[in-house]
Amino acid sequence: MNNWNDNYQNGYNTAVQAENEMTLQRYVAGVMRKVYGKMTLGLLVTALTSWFMLSTPAVMNIFMGSKAVFFGAFILELVLVFYLSARIDKLNTATSTVLFYLYSMLNGITLTPIFMFYTNTSIATTFAITAGTFGAMTIFGYVTRQDLSKIGSFLFMALLGLIVCLVVNMFVHNSMFELLISCAGVLIFVGLTAWDTQSIKRMAAQADQTTTGKVATMGALMLYLDFINLFIYLLRFFGSRE
Repeated sequence: MNNWNDNYQNGYNTAVQAENEMTLQRYVAGVMRKVYGKMTLGLLVTALTSWFMLSTPAVMNIFMGSKAVFFGAFILELVLVFYLSARIDKLNTATSTVLFYLYSMLNGITLTPIFMFYTNTSIATTFAITAGTFGAMTIFGYVTRQDLSKIGSFLFMALLGLIVCLVVNMFVHNSMFELLISCAGVLIFVGLTAWDTQSIKRMAAQADQTTTGKVATMGALMLYLDFINLFIYLLRFFGSRE
């Protein structure tokens, strides 16, 4: 009789645990849908802003005709992304979301000069390649059972090294060095896409109903940055000059 009770209790506990795991998986999947939705909308804001700039000479002249205005937008963009990353826990969901889309718009402004040098076809092709690569790596980061945190610190240090190399190449203007930097940039942001996705998934699993909006915004910002940087580095390989 005791064995029967023990078996029943074990079976009941297993069923409850399985149900809890399924509930958690559905909850995390719901948060991740919000993350991808916000990220996609952020990319759309960036694209529409750049398109508006390119198709409106008067607005283009305002930003591109004055270095002070353009670099002011660039500095504001940097301040905004650092502020949002550092203060996300203290901001409400609506404010953090608005700041994210404002950052996306400013990024569209500062990216416009890059798009001026490439054909529309090559930009579209590179975007498709970026979307495919990003999609594959974010799916891998979401479904893999491997702990990617081990490569996280390595990727972060590699990113710092990449920034240093970019600054150095601003002065030396070495084309071979630039090619190596582009290759490194692609590899780093491919890895960061998978790592960030797994990190966001863990944040989603630990979030409650009151913080899911903030997690969605922060996750969207992380993946948005991965996508944009991956796109820029791939554009150096697949972009055709006007």
